[in-house]
Amino acid sequence: MASSQQAKSFKSARGLLMGLAAAAYLLASPSAEAQTPAKRPPAAPQTTPQAAPQAAPQAVPGFWDPRRRPERPDLSRLTVIRFLTETDYPPFNFTGADGNPAGFNVDLARSLCEEIKVTCTVQMRRFETLVDALTSNRGDAIIASMAVSPQLRARVDFTDPYYRVPARFVSRKDAVMPEIRPEYLEGKKVGVIAGSAHEAYLKAMFTDAELHAYPSDDAMRAALRRGEVDFIFGDAISLAFWINGTDSGDCCAFSGGPFVESRFFGEGIGIAVRKGNDVLRQALNWAMFRVWEKGRYTDLWLRYFSVSPF
Repeated sequence: MASSQQAKSFKSARGLLMGLAAAAYLLASPSAEAQTPAKRPPAAPQTTPQAAPQAAPQAVPGFWDPRRRPERPDLSRLTVIRFLTETDYPPFNFTGADGNPAGFNVDLARSLCEEIKVTCTVQMRRFETLVDALTSNRGDAIIASMAVSPQLRARVDFTDPYYRVPARFVSRKDAVMPEIRPEYLEGKKVGVIAGSAHEAYLKAMFTDAELHAYPSDDAMRAALRRGEVDFIFGDAISLAFWINGTDSGDCCAFSGGPFVESRFFGEGIGIAVRKGNDVLRQALNWAMFRVWEKGRYTDLWLRYFSVSPF
């Protein structure tokens, strides 16, 4: 996933964006089409986060159903939350100019602590050490773009997802399609990473497309730039940053909408807590809903993502 960050002057658009977030919730339900990969996608290119105004309202992921408002849990037993996050995964977590933890995950963690009204600490560690640190009580919660999986559920408990990683098609700008269905891609050349969940999805759902498998993101994207394929299909967050970055040469844009089929792309990105820590898990779920309901999640998303993956 990726890097680049945006300004916050979107108060007037908040009502529309909240509606888009509710629509994104419906898109992201298990019966719809797209979700987050089982493996962590690569971090975005390492660029210094810059604030830039948003040209127009964009879809913001929101996975909280406004019709199912959670009850406020008993928060009296919570006095501090020690968050653990990764050291280098921009724009979700990275070291800021002042040497302190920064990024989307870090700012969300701080917003949750403000909502719960508890002291919040954020410690950065290598990604592969996070679960061991949590289970050995060196932290209370992991907020590090960790994809929920059956393997991890055996070791930790997860909150509701706070975002997902949809899959999307990208084409050259002169061939953008507003909608993509399997029949529209009959005979079209589609690039995809060999052995990925995205390749498996195309083989199952887009049986009449001509698939071209590539060993890496760079090779796949270069093939699209050269016109060797008509589309590429992959992780929409990293593709969003590529589209908006210098490496793309302003060649390409998203075609069609997001696909979030959990069977292929996973259950979502959640906050991990120790097994059985329902007090903290429920508190975080309640706080996430409140942060989204107040529009603060929308503001946060727009600050970090210039091109919507949704």
